[in-house]
Amino acid sequence: MGKYLSRLKQDLRVQEGLKACMNCGVCTAICPAAEFYKYDPRIIIETVQSDNDEEIEKLLKSDTIWYCGECMSCKTRCPRGNTVGLIISGLRQLSQELGFFVESEKGRQQFAIKRTIGQCILDLGYCVHASIVAPRLHPEQGPIWEWVYQNQESIFNKLGGNNFGKVGEGALAKHDDETMEELRNIFKVTGGIDFFNDIEKHSKRKAKEMGLGFKEEGIDNEYFTHVFTYNSNEHNK
Repeated sequence: MGKYLSRLKQDLRVQEGLKACMNCGVCTAICPAAEFYKYDPRIIIETVQSDNDEEIEKLLKSDTIWYCGECMSCKTRCPRGNTVGLIISGLRQLSQELGFFVESEKGRQQFAIKRTIGQCILDLGYCVHASIVAPRLHPEQGPIWEWVYQNQESIFNKLGGNNFGKVGEGALAKHDDETMEELRNIFKVTGGIDFFNDIEKHSKRKAKEMGLGFKEEGIDNEYFTHVFTYNSNEHNK
């Protein structure tokens, strides 16, 4: 067995999702992402099952594994019980562990996710908190969002987000220090902090290769702006 398939098969998601593909194409037919992207779930599972290290490495370095929305429609239709979405989850993690994710446009966006959602979890205990949705980074929020952003506490308290930015009960309340320390310890014990550090390490290397500025913290740097905003427009059919 090749080195990549061997590692993939240690992942419980791949163990559950990889059965015996007969190339019927039902997963591709039902896949919402396949309708829009240059993306074929059938080819992904065929590549993994081929146990061809060269082809699997190409997959791990490609944009392809980042097109899946993880809706698991494939699971509901496959006559052999395969779940391409679970296999892709395994491929994504392996790509991140090996640093291959920085070799694709969509893969490099993992750095932006880590610096925004990942850091928000560690700092505030929320996946997404209103305080990090800066208007300059989210023009899709519309022209009124800047005013909302500048008046967050009064607005969100009126809308039911009691204790916005303060310790207490409420949808956007601040978590106490003990809760935050427990959350960070969970990430540390489970390997989440090491995983985040690997994302940083490989992203820093790629930023240097691309000649883009990189800062150890925050989102005010060239590499973050590039991965957050750049779109080659070469992904759709």
